[in-house]
Amino acid sequence: MYEPRTLRRWQLPTLGRAHLEQAEAPLPVPGANQILVKVGAVSLNYRDLLMIRDGMGMALDLPFTPGSDMAGTVTAIGPGVTRFAVGDRVVNTFWGGWIDSHWHAEATLLGGPGPGMLASHVLLDATWAVAAPTTLSLAEASTLPCAGLTAWFALAETGALRAGETVLIHGTGGVALFGLQIARLHGAQAIVVTGSEDKRAQALALGATHVLARDGDWPAEVHRLTQGRGADHVLELASGPNLDRSLQAVRQGGRVSIIGMLGGETLSASFYAMVLGRVTVQGIGVGHRRALEDLVRAVDANALKPVIAARYGFDALPAALDHLERGAFGKIVVTL
Repeated sequence: MYEPRTLRRWQLPTLGRAHLEQAEAPLPVPGANQILVKVGAVSLNYRDLLMIRDGMGMALDLPFTPGSDMAGTVTAIGPGVTRFAVGDRVVNTFWGGWIDSHWHAEATLLGGPGPGMLASHVLLDATWAVAAPTTLSLAEASTLPCAGLTAWFALAETGALRAGETVLIHGTGGVALFGLQIARLHGAQAIVVTGSEDKRAQALALGATHVLARDGDWPAEVHRLTQGRGADHVLELASGPNLDRSLQAVRQGGRVSIIGMLGGETLSASFYAMVLGRVTVQGIGVGHRRALEDLVRAVDANALKPVIAARYGFDALPAALDHLERGAFGKIVVTL
């Protein structure tokens, strides 16, 4: 297989969107237990915007390449690699080194402070990747490491989602739509809350049982739609003061997964709603490799197709980031 001697990447010599630039670098040779991957697609997350803007307060080695989620093809392997062979299609893990339920203190966040994926080629530890789904294109597969796994980890891995339950989902971004699809895959009903009337029909077409207006009394409506029971699971993607209303909508002994912070970094919630409601409130920081492998199997077994709102070429990254910042129904993907 022919490989160029250099790679292309987006990088930040200084933090801030205005400093994004393309650069070339020598193509690395995999060392022990490493793989070189030719990137086919990179899926963008809201976190990427924050990392580009100010690094989210992390100490980063500059120049810094952003982007945490990719799918690609292995083009070279280093000594000791047995998990993959040249030609295998892979996706990276969001947490490099978090393999299963036991947390590893040395685990590294890809896309900052760990290596970024917005490049033509990336060098990874072989344990930081899993086989891509056979039923998805590389663009589709690139949406799994963060958005897909976050929803899966909240509902299937830690939430033990069951048929007949109700999942309340805030918004129509990447994690939200994966949550909708995973709920339906498990035989649960999905109630979506959105402030965008034009996305209502799209959410219903994707399988939402009900779509409620954000500016309405949606906690009361959730109870009405569930015959007074309330939602079994809530994917809380807004946080801030929205958490208090989610606690009003969840059932006794239900579960609220804190995922996003579009409503602010400080949570606001009623002590009585949480304690008297016996609610489990859990923070979701994506998930480990084994859960990503479970998700890949579920995707292949059930023909789940991620929702891609738009695809941009590698050179059009600034336009892709603008689209991400405006909001989208589904994922924004950069293709190479």
